[in-house]
Amino acid sequence: MSKPKKWVRITHRSSGMLLAEGPIGWGITPFEGNYYIRNKYLKTDKYKINYIPGLCFYKFLYVWMDLILEDGQKVSNLGWLYWLPNPLIPFIWYRVGLP
Repeated sequence: MSKPKKWVRITHRSSGMLLAEGPIGWGITPFEGNYYIRNKYLKTDKYKINYIPGLCFYKFLYVWMDLILEDGQKVSNLGWLYWLPNPLIPFIWYRVGLP
């Protein structure tokens, strides 16, 4: 008998917008207090890259992402995406990171 998978649901606190939902593991990976989410488990297409770069000394180059809420308000720098990720950390490759 297989062990049931642990699921997580991530919502935007003030608006209630569902951001992501799926299994903990390769689909949604917790790492350093954040979640790295495969596109398959993102429940909104309202993330927009704002092209503000960032650099982590061991995860490498990323860009910040804004969330556009249903009412048109923009939540700046809510997520990030590694564009040049560390090849030794595959669970962050091209995934949206959320706090």
